[in-house]
Amino acid sequence: MPNVFLGVFFHWLGGLASGSFYVPYRFVRKWSWEVYWLAGGFVSWIIAPWLLALLLTKSLLPTIAASWAMEPQAVIWSFLFGMMWGVGGLTFGLTMRYLGMSLGMAVALGYCTVLGSLMPPVFQGTFTTQILGTQAGLINLFGLGICALGIALAGTAGMSKEREMSEDAKRESIKEFSFTKGIIVATISGVFSAGMAYGMAAAEPLSYVSKYFGTGDIWSGLPKLCVILLGGFTTNFIWCMILLLKNGTLYQFFSRDVRERDAQGHEGTPVAVNMFWNYFFSALAGLTWYMQFFFYSMGETQMGDFKFSSWTLHMASIIIFSSLWGIALKEWAGTSRLTKTLLALGIGTLLYSTFVVGYSNYMNADKATVQTQVVTAGATIATDDYLKKDLAPTAKDGKPSDTGQSRKTTAGFQITARPLDALQLTFEEQKIKSDAVSKKDQDDRQARWLKQLQEKYPVAKSADANKKD
Repeated sequence: MPNVFLGVFFHWLGGLASGSFYVPYRFVRKWSWEVYWLAGGFVSWIIAPWLLALLLTKSLLPTIAASWAMEPQAVIWSFLFGMMWGVGGLTFGLTMRYLGMSLGMAVALGYCTVLGSLMPPVFQGTFTTQILGTQAGLINLFGLGICALGIALAGTAGMSKEREMSEDAKRESIKEFSFTKGIIVATISGVFSAGMAYGMAAAEPLSYVSKYFGTGDIWSGLPKLCVILLGGFTTNFIWCMILLLKNGTLYQFFSRDVRERDAQGHEGTPVAVNMFWNYFFSALAGLTWYMQFFFYSMGETQMGDFKFSSWTLHMASIIIFSSLWGIALKEWAGTSRLTKTLLALGIGTLLYSTFVVGYSNYMNADKATVQTQVVTAGATIATDDYLKKDLAPTAKDGKPSDTGQSRKTTAGFQITARPLDALQLTFEEQKIKSDAVSKKDQDDRQARWLKQLQEKYPVAKSADANKKD
């Protein structure tokens, strides 16, 4: 059974990593933005995901090869969604550059939270049954609304700060502050950054294949990141190369001296650069950035049927910790009590939303284990209301007795029905039946994957099989 509270904790760790990753970049001196962004990105998009996946999963390259042979469209879409997310990540860096951590994160992640949380279940066709059709799903949706409210409060605090601070104060804390540019790039970033959530959903076959080769559940999401982040790297690499050639800053990767016009705020020609510390802090920022999705992939494995809610938890945690970093870095110094109160309310609301979403996942996991037992292809569908009753024997004429009987539906499912007055399926039974059909489709898909894997890799065993040995 998934451990929902452990999943929430992992998402908090991921949020801490994401909310903290830009801090090391503040210690990079005299490099242009495109230089330190690409230097850190190479660590976060290439080195870290592939290195950790090679260390913590089984047969990484065969996993990707088998996934390509089995579901090539899944790998392609994962890569393309990664490129889409790459645009969001690229403009996210510019958002931090123009708006700072607090306001930038609030605006960009507001769009990202709603789209990234709702679109995967909509496209998968489970929005109606899993979210609108269950109490746990409605509570989850309520938690998303609370999260959106928290983001709005944090964004309002940021706009209030922008009105109150002098231009000199803004540029002291955020050297290239520009509200207009920042809002534009933050909007683009938020819409496109939701591509990561789409990519994680599309890349599910890689997780399944990784588990088939013996990877434990908690690490099975790491191969997905290798493909998705490769797409993200492609987008960022292309754009950074354009800037490097346009601005003539490519030399900064190799030179200990930087031209005066390239080192903002520094006088003299040439300007000396400490390349070791610049690379160190860029790499540290990149590694910290990657850890958000390292923990995200771990948390997702613990969320049960509500994997989509991982995105809500992740976004809320990011804004909480980025706002706290903004306070620590004195981005809110000199603001009014009202602005600080709005920020505190925003952080508190976001924190509350993580508890609401976590509780809805706990409800869903508990119901799946205790209340509802669903098995397709003519097996029994039973709810707790029926489990409390003993079944009486069927009458000789084949009609149901007064106390109840097990009967077949037209769809071939066998349900435990109420006595005589249960001529029609209740709404709950219809939902269970609908979920059973959806589950059967998913099981059929995984059965097809398993057959293909066993034909090509007959000696490979799943993680569950390894545990039994």
